[in-house]
Amino acid sequence: MPTRTVTVGSAVGLHARPAALIAAAASEYDADITLAKPGEEPVDAASALLIMTLGAQQGDTVEVAGEDPAAIDAIADLIARDLDA
Repeated sequence: MPTRTVTVGSAVGLHARPAALIAAAASEYDADITLAKPGEEPVDAASALLIMTLGAQQGDTVEVAGEDPAAIDAIADLIARDLDA
């Protein structure tokens, strides 16, 4: 399964607003996309609530995985941005 590791760019980490934006974007793809912090279980990227359970802070790394490389790149690019700016 293709993966991409990305650093969280949002100043507040992957909390409510960034998680909602990421989940909405992930929901637009037919392929399943997951997010995981290193060594932890992956969560569904289409669920804002599950994204928030990662507890990912600015500067943490997150692995984006799925079957669609374009979807992985799109979600990884969102995670790398400061979505609260």
